[in-house]
Amino acid sequence: MFPAAFDYIRTHSAEEALATLARHGSDARILAGGQSLIPAMRYRLARPTVLVDIGPLKELKYLREDGGYLRVGAMTADVTLERDANVRARYSLLTDTGDVVADPVVRCTGTVVGSLCHNDPSGDWGAAALAARAVVIVRGPEGEREVPIDEWLVDSFQTDLREGEMATEVRFPTPGERTHGAYQKIERKVGDYATAAAAVQLTLDDQGRVTHAGVALTAAGPRPVRVEAAERILVGQTLTEALIQAAAEEARLASDPFADTRGSAEYKKDMARVLVARGLRRAAGRLNVTLGATA
Repeated sequence: MFPAAFDYIRTHSAEEALATLARHGSDARILAGGQSLIPAMRYRLARPTVLVDIGPLKELKYLREDGGYLRVGAMTADVTLERDANVRARYSLLTDTGDVVADPVVRCTGTVVGSLCHNDPSGDWGAAALAARAVVIVRGPEGEREVPIDEWLVDSFQTDLREGEMATEVRFPTPGERTHGAYQKIERKVGDYATAAAAVQLTLDDQGRVTHAGVALTAAGPRPVRVEAAERILVGQTLTEALIQAAAEEARLASDPFADTRGSAEYKKDMARVLVARGLRRAAGRLNVTLGATA
C-alpha cells in the first residue's frame, strides 16, 4: 500500500523543527529514522499531513556520558549503541537490547528515541528503558522538560509528548561497578517483533544484597510493563534460585498479553516468567553471583 498524501519539510536545526511543528500543529509528525513511522504510514495506521524531517540535525546525533547519565540524542541510530565499546563494557542491558532490535539493516537507521516515541507494545527499547529507569528529554513551546520513562509510556503507540513538542534525548543512568542487567527475547525469526521479552537490571551492595532492581516486560499488554511486585521481592535480598523463581512468577502474573499468531495468552504469560528468570540469572552471572543449580 501507499501512504496517504503528505507534505515533506526537511529541517536543519531543532529551532526550525519546533517552529514547523508549531505552524502545523497536530497534523505534523517528526521523522527521524523512519523505521516505525514509514511502515505505519504505508498501512495507513498513521496519516500525518506533514512530515518534519530532522535527519540533518547533527546537534541531535550524539552518545556521551555526562552528569551521571548516558545521553542518547534523537538522531543516534541503534547501531551506534550496538558498536560503542563503552556501552558494551558497562551497559549490559542496553547491549543485550541493541543486539536484538529488528535486524542489522534497520538498526543502521532506526533510533532509540524514535522507538520510545513510537511506543509499540512489542518493541524492545520500552522495557529496557523501564528497567534502567530512563528519562526522556522533550523540547517545546514552553522550553525543556524531563519525563521519567514510566510517565512517558502512556498506552499503545501513545506517549506523554504534547502538541508542538519533540523528544530530543533519552538518558540512561550510568551503572555503578555492582550494576548489571540483561534482555531476553523470544521471536519467530530474526528481525521479528517479540513474542515475549524481558528486561532486568540489578544493583548489589558489598554484601551481595540487591539494593535496586528493574524488571519490565515487552509484548505483555498495551504498553511495556514494569513488574513492581518482582522488584519489591528482589530488593533487600541476596540472590538465590528460589528468589529468582519468585520474582519470575510475579512477572507471569503481571503479564497481560494478547493472543495472536505468535502464541496464546497463556503461552506468552509463561514465557514472561521464563525470560525474567533467564535474565536475572544472566545478570547474576555478570555480577559474579553463584546461584547453584537452576530449576
